[in-house]
Amino acid sequence: MAVADYDPFASGRFPVSVRTIEASDLVRGRVFPCEIWYPAQPGKAHPLIVYSHSSGGHRRSATFLATHLASHGYVVAAMDHSERVASELARREGEMDTERAARIDAVIASRVPDIRFLLDHLLGETDTGIVLDASRIGLVGHSFGGWTVLATAEVEPRVKGVVAMVPGGSSRPRPGILPLTLTFSWDRDVPTLYLAAEQDTMIPLASVYELFDRTPGSKRLFILRRADHQHFIDDVEGEHEALRSMSLPGDAAWIPAAMRPMAELASGEQAHIFVRGLTLAHLDATLRGLDAARGFLDADVEAELAKRGVEAIAHRP
Repeated sequence: MAVADYDPFASGRFPVSVRTIEASDLVRGRVFPCEIWYPAQPGKAHPLIVYSHSSGGHRRSATFLATHLASHGYVVAAMDHSERVASELARREGEMDTERAARIDAVIASRVPDIRFLLDHLLGETDTGIVLDASRIGLVGHSFGGWTVLATAEVEPRVKGVVAMVPGGSSRPRPGILPLTLTFSWDRDVPTLYLAAEQDTMIPLASVYELFDRTPGSKRLFILRRADHQHFIDDVEGEHEALRSMSLPGDAAWIPAAMRPMAELASGEQAHIFVRGLTLAHLDATLRGLDAARGFLDADVEAELAKRGVEAIAHRP
């Protein structure tokens, strides 16, 4: 396919089916609800994408993206992470500071094992009727999930590509943001796409730049202009304004008042165009080795987005 004919923004040619399953982790005694989006293309082995949601998010946080990828021939799986299913990780009334710190440490420690468990479960399943290509596995995550996929790439050799949307993990997190760390001690090249928001209240651009600079190997960074932290999930307008109206506890209390009104920011439709197109192009280039996708990403992506009413910046360090 020629670069001129490649359009990662358009829906794919496959009808999409959705299935809900439960994956039982007998070792940790947890049962994970999982959603799977897959193309109606029986018999063919499909690349597998695992999506990791944010803190406070859930497995259906980015159905707009999962459906788009599945329409292009990917199987997308998303789980409710441990903090949503394990009673011992739930917030308790009257929680002491030391108890809260221990609980948060346990939540953070559960994330990478969650992803590795899901990969094992999906690749070991034989009765789903969905054929997976174990040699083409990618991870996509938002916020805490963005950190999760980067951290998983450190220890999981099956991962061949990553998309990290406004990920945590910088050395100087803002007050109330999870204290996440990354080593980037990767023993191989894991092509990584960073997607950032120009006016992110919780994960500022400087934090994403830091992670980008520390990332070894192949990497790209695109920034959605006039965007905040919630511009990477389904109901951008609703979720953004809901967060602005909240009263957050402790060190996070400052966040709602610091957020700009949605009317001053890019629309949800513009954000979804940005996320869908760039994520697909990166996965096509990385997992499928499509020259047209590589050519698209090497060309004037800003102009392609502008044609569709989206203002973005391609980071060129």
